Order: sequence, then structure tokens, then C-alpha cells
Amino acid sequence: MQAEIVLYPGFDELDAIAPYEALNLAARNGADVQVRLVTLDGEEEVKAAHGLRVRPDGKLGSHPDLLIVPGGGWNSRSPQGAWAEAQRGALPAAIARLHAAGTTVASVCTGGMLLAGAGLLDGKPAVTHRGAIADLQAMGAQIVEARVVDCGDVLTAGGVTSGLDLALWLVERYFGSHIALVVEQTLEYERRGVVWRDSPAAL
Repeated sequence: MQAEIVLYPGFDELDAIAPYEALNLAARNGADVQVRLVTLDGEEEVKAAHGLRVRPDGKLGSHPDLLIVPGGGWNSRSPQGAWAEAQRGALPAAIARLHAAGTTVASVCTGGMLLAGAGLLDGKPAVTHRGAIADLQAMGAQIVEARVVDCGDVLTAGGVTSGLDLALWLVERYFGSHIALVVEQTLEYERRGVVWRDSPAAL
């Protein structure tokens, strides 16, 4: 599996780095997954919401198996972050394009707003950071009180730390509960909340 986590100026650090670490730990424990940090335009460096500077691995691929979209900056309407990317429109368009080509798309926190902007959550169950729930609902999503919402080829997760729960669920879904448990124990993290699934097929 080729998994990519797309970064943009003002993304929330934990939204991206937590899934990155969890998926890399899964790979070290036998999961067939490669994880890359990417940007839409191939920037050499991206500054995150709290000042962390990241040198991505490259440009967003043409057809990754899995794309994870972090949030950041939506609730404050920051000039850099998810709000700014939604206004710019290029990233939501790219997300929509990849999903149409068969990529499974997952969001952490207000990254869900970028999925909504891509038209992927119209009438679909979803969740985001509590501060953006009203916005997500206004954009057509059906709000679910869950930590992670799995609709098969589109997944959303709640606020910031839910990125760990999302990543651990993805590991379990694709590579089995044994590897997911090993990653969970290595991180010394106990999964929280509910993983809501649209149907048994979401497994």
C-alpha cells in the first residue's frame, strides 16, 4: 500500500505526524505499507501551525492507495491552514480527483472540511473537530458522534488526537488486529471512542 499524508502551510502538526508514526510502526512490524509526506506543488519545506518546519518527501502522487488529509487553522480562520486551502480550492480539487481515480481518502480533525470542499461528504456520515461541526453540517455532511467514521473509501476523524485512532483503525482494517495491537502497545496509547462503520463492507 502506498499511503500519502498531504501537507500544506498551517497544517496541525499532530494531525499529520501521529498517523505518519503509527503507519511507519506498522510497516516495521510487517504491514505492507509505505508512507510519504507530500505537498500539492512539491514545496521543499512547509511550516506547520505551531512553527514546526517539515521537509516533505515529494509531490502528491498520481494514484496513492490512501491519502490522509490533516486539518489546522479552520476554526480560527487562519490565513494559513485548512480554511485558507479551502478558499484557494486547489487542494480540494486534487482530493476529489484522486478519490474519483480510486484513492481512499481519510481526514483528521478539520481536514474533514477539505474533504467536504471536495464534495466527498455530501449526505455522508462524517465527523470533525467539535469547533467545526456546524460548518461540516452546513456543507452537507451527516454528523456522527464517533471518534472515527468509516464509509469505506472515505473516512473522517474527530479533533487532533483522533489521528492516532484513525491510523490504528486503518492498520487494523488493512493489516489485521495483531499488527494494530503491536503498534498501539509500542505507542503506549489506548484507543478511544467509537469507530462508526457504514456497513460490514467497510471492514
